[in-house]
Amino acid sequence: MNLRVTWVQPEDLVGHELRQAAEDGRDVAAIAARWRAAGGHPAPSTAGASATPRPDLRPLAETLLDDLATLPSPLTPHEPTALPAIQALVPHPLSLSRGAPRALREDHPEDRPLRDRLHAAWLGRAAGCLLGKPVEKLPLPAIRALARAAGNWPLTTWFTETGVPADLLAAHPWNRRSAATSLAENIDGMPEDDDLNYPLLNLLLLQRYGRGFATADVARLWLDELPAGRTFTAERVAYRNLLDGIEPPLTAVHRNPFREWIGAQIRADVHGWTNPGDPGAAAEQAYRDAALTHTANGVHGALFVAATIAAATGGTADVHRALAAGLAVVPPRSRLARAVRLGIETARTTPDFDTVVDRLHTALGGYHWVHAVPNSALLAAALTHGDGDFSRTICAAVSGGWDTDSNGATAGSVAGLLAGHPDRLPERWTSPLKNRLSTSIPSFDGIGFDTLAELTYQEAVRP
Repeated sequence: MNLRVTWVQPEDLVGHELRQAAEDGRDVAAIAARWRAAGGHPAPSTAGASATPRPDLRPLAETLLDDLATLPSPLTPHEPTALPAIQALVPHPLSLSRGAPRALREDHPEDRPLRDRLHAAWLGRAAGCLLGKPVEKLPLPAIRALARAAGNWPLTTWFTETGVPADLLAAHPWNRRSAATSLAENIDGMPEDDDLNYPLLNLLLLQRYGRGFATADVARLWLDELPAGRTFTAERVAYRNLLDGIEPPLTAVHRNPFREWIGAQIRADVHGWTNPGDPGAAAEQAYRDAALTHTANGVHGALFVAATIAAATGGTADVHRALAAGLAVVPPRSRLARAVRLGIETARTTPDFDTVVDRLHTALGGYHWVHAVPNSALLAAALTHGDGDFSRTICAAVSGGWDTDSNGATAGSVAGLLAGHPDRLPERWTSPLKNRLSTSIPSFDGIGFDTLAELTYQEAVRP
């Protein structure tokens, strides 16, 4: 019997790397032909492993992965990974230059609301994530059909099985890992999710190593505190690379076809929360985190989210100015920047959000559903469409499909910050959370969001 270790077995990675190569303009026709001739399969559409195990293909897969790694991408000049190269391309050259942290004091009138904003952001991230959990991996038509059958379209509240015909549920089953804890009828606190685990880890990161942490410190923390089985895609590959003795930044590129997916982006919130009003510092901090696992657009997505959140955390920017701050730290000719601009412009000019989503899926549907490029476009569109309204924002983010829980989480974080206080979030979203978060990250299981807000505040004000 074969043990399927998803996201890391070489024979399951070749198809994903060939897809990545097609996206970044490399000529891989000869390598793809060798893979097909040997009986190799394409990338699985949603899962981390192919349906049929092929361990016999592993030697060839390892060779082809190494061959693919030597092929340069013509897009690199516009989509660099190195921080100096990114700095040279962003609209404001100093936007990634970290200055001294602003002195914050809770006894200063300007800073009293910061704890409340952070509390609302934690709650918003949890609620948005939880809303998207049961429909993660489902195609867009299935999400719409399930919600319509329950009388919940346009989406306004939690997904439910109540009223949904059995044949529809059989045709489009909920996410297997999440259905038992994320439908309206069974929510009992916030269940574990990697979209919440990583903010917890980044709190630990700042507590242990401070704002000047290095990418190697992120790696040390993961090995100490993050169970390997709670990692996925690029994070699991990087974890495996660390155990193989590969050090960062090579951990992000060695046999890692997921290096431009959404993983670094979902780790960026704490970097924004702890740099209120300083998008450049937040982006630079997020870069050192992202470099462990991601390159190019995968890194750019983390910079975009961190800077957007930092602007919103400052308490003076509306959602549109926050998005502009996020775009200002991303290379403007990168695919991610173009996708974000597409999402913003489509949402601004198209009142019906279903039409917005359809246009984004037409334009960007060729990417994997976890890739940073389409998900950043959808996130930007949902934030623009929501215009600061919490419910509209998280429902738009989740109703657009792709990585539903991750987009819902980030959208909820930003919308929570803009709301400014936990009491301004609708009770239908916050009450089921019961101020309780489940996690496998040591010392955090069962923690309250009010406590997390206080811990985050302490890192935001620490020199």
